Amino acid sequence: MAKKVVATLKKEGQGKDYVKVIRTIRSAKSGAYTFKEEIVTNEALKDIFKG
Repeated sequence: MAKKVVATLKKEGQGKDYVKVIRTIRSAKSGAYTFKEEIVTNEALKDIFKG
């Protein structure tokens, strides 16, 4: 059986402070879409959806 790798960014009692965000970005040259994955805090997530 294969082993599953689990990465955590949490400290004791702070398990849900981070969120994985996948953004779609359109290339200026070709017009194709690319995807950018980030792990951000909940406060930064609010700023991402504002603008």
